[in-house]
Amino acid sequence: MSQHLPPSRPPRAAQQQHTIEQFGEQRSDPYAWLRDPDWRAAMLDPSRLQEDIRSYLEAENSYTEAVLRGQKDLRERLFSELRGRIKEADSSVPEPDGYYEYYTRYREGGQHPLICRRKAGMGEQFEEILLDGDAEASGYDYFDIGECVHSDDHRYLAFAIDTTGAESYTIRIKDLFSGELLSDSIEQARGDIVWSSRSDTILYTVLDDSHRPRWVYRHRIGDNSRHDTLVYEERDAGFFVNLGRTESRRFLLIETHDHTTSEVHVAPAEVPEAGFRCLIPRQKDVEYSVTDCGEHWLILTNHNAEDFRIVSAELGGEAATEWDELVAHRSGVLIHDMLLFSDYLVRLESEDALPRIVIRGLEDGLEHTVEFSEQAYALALDPGLEFDTSILRFKYSSLTTPTQVFDYDMDTGERELRKEQQIPSGHDPSDYVAKRVNAYSPDGEMVPVSLLYRADLTPGPDTPVLLSGYGAYGISQPAGFSPHRFSLVDRGFVFAIAHVRGGKERGFRWYREGKLLAKQNTFSDYIACAEHLIESGYTSAGKLIVHGGSAGGMLVGAVLNQRPELFGAAVADVPFVDVLNTMSDPTLPLTPPEWPEWGNPIEDEQAYRNISSYSPYENVCAQEYPPLLVTAGVSDPRVTYWEPAKWVARLRALKTDDNPLLLWTHMSSGHSGPGGRFDYLHEVALRFAFLLWVFGRCD
Repeated sequence: MSQHLPPSRPPRAAQQQHTIEQFGEQRSDPYAWLRDPDWRAAMLDPSRLQEDIRSYLEAENSYTEAVLRGQKDLRERLFSELRGRIKEADSSVPEPDGYYEYYTRYREGGQHPLICRRKAGMGEQFEEILLDGDAEASGYDYFDIGECVHSDDHRYLAFAIDTTGAESYTIRIKDLFSGELLSDSIEQARGDIVWSSRSDTILYTVLDDSHRPRWVYRHRIGDNSRHDTLVYEERDAGFFVNLGRTESRRFLLIETHDHTTSEVHVAPAEVPEAGFRCLIPRQKDVEYSVTDCGEHWLILTNHNAEDFRIVSAELGGEAATEWDELVAHRSGVLIHDMLLFSDYLVRLESEDALPRIVIRGLEDGLEHTVEFSEQAYALALDPGLEFDTSILRFKYSSLTTPTQVFDYDMDTGERELRKEQQIPSGHDPSDYVAKRVNAYSPDGEMVPVSLLYRADLTPGPDTPVLLSGYGAYGISQPAGFSPHRFSLVDRGFVFAIAHVRGGKERGFRWYREGKLLAKQNTFSDYIACAEHLIESGYTSAGKLIVHGGSAGGMLVGAVLNQRPELFGAAVADVPFVDVLNTMSDPTLPLTPPEWPEWGNPIEDEQAYRNISSYSPYENVCAQEYPPLLVTAGVSDPRVTYWEPAKWVARLRALKTDDNPLLLWTHMSSGHSGPGGRFDYLHEVALRFAFLLWVFGRCD
């Protein structure tokens, strides 16, 4: 592909001898030096990054800019195009809560949200701006608002902000009656916050030195945070801790979990000092969540129910064993979530990669389903702020339909459209085709593929197809709407989602068969989807784009090593590609919690050899690779910046082609890229300009 020859020689990372021995085998890691010895400090303050590492990353950024210099105008056009699909002066549908209704909105040109409220039933002229995100962000290279929660008496607002991208938050409290920002300040917080019903106390989670949420503290307004009371400590380095509150607001929840096991501790919201009690002690590979319903707990669990069931237990009884079944287990019908109201139980479930909402009356047990007509779509429940209501709010979208917010009356079955995502530059769903096809993996499994393209396009061998994949942690890829992808679709690309194993699109089994020793199924499924699109005439080898981020970036690396000839380009966003080394280092933030997903190569030789067989970094070899764009973030606590940097360095040293290989590292942000809603569009424009350049469609 000589037409892609770069204008100058790329930077070459120095190789330094570094040998690792595990289970009697030695492997070389010549780019291990790219990991800053004081990486924790650099993650929180990127200016502290070791100078030789900084110089290398900046050289890679300069090289990327040099290669794409000819696409500068295209990137600017794409940015304007992407921004033109965003309604700048926008707001959410207000959430009623007693005397007030709460909402967020953006001002014209604003990068960050305004947190607002007004008296229930009153107009916009009665708006109170509780927190001005644009003002708070002033002076920071990165800014993000995490949790933002008002007290039950509506007097206080507790909010969490991150100014580095490292997901280490500072919690502050504002008196909404006086407008005063209180002196209360809590550092190194995870960012989750719950109020006691007395409105004078919050609970929050604190990160340890390994950036893991480990402790829950109780803070009383006005007290010095140094004197806050420790409520809970998680001693298992493999477990995460987060906070919640039941829909009735009667109970506070401490939820601890890894990827396959969970445990819930409960306390009365009125008296948080009374202490938390464990509802059901953790059992390996048993997950559950709870809410309270009158004198009973409702428990969503996979105990003896791989795709989950809902049971009830008396509040004062033995919740671990004394259960009455409310919703039985049905194999292949996965219950994702439940949401309780005073008279109804709502559950979100899916079957064969299609979600549905089921409403159950608590008094009569009668159920009905909210119906939708499209072949593929995405649904999300909105918990709201009120418990004693018959109104359920949910969000609906599809590959062609912008997000719609509905209020559904569970008493009457009537639904009211409260908001539809507006695309200022214009969007007509009838201009596009969305469909679902099926590929077959080598073991015979049917793998769904969602497709989007223009109605006036007849896909063929010359059609570029961007095939997105993820396949990890049981996270499903919904067939929902994104305005960004139309910048490619309107230029003759097909956008596709491979619903591979490792997600839960076809039930929990779909997840189980795409993890640990079965991880190769994820990659085989994806390759089968790519081959099916070629065989079905949607595209041809060399016209496919493999795309994924984070764990989906690992998929990118693995399939490029295994079948590079299928692809004409690849984009890997903050890719998890140094799997073997990361899973062999328990000091890294996510390593112990990740062992149930990938295996523990420190203690388990079988896990070591399995990860070794697919880990993208170790399996780079002397072969041709397609043009590749890789992104990273210095402040990323999830996929540390050195993973993509090392991978790119090894690819440069070993690949046998002249195709462009570009690394773009955000020097002051983390896993999600730039914090502002418009700043992020520059990264999307970079990605799309790269692909349009590779496929010769820059006009």
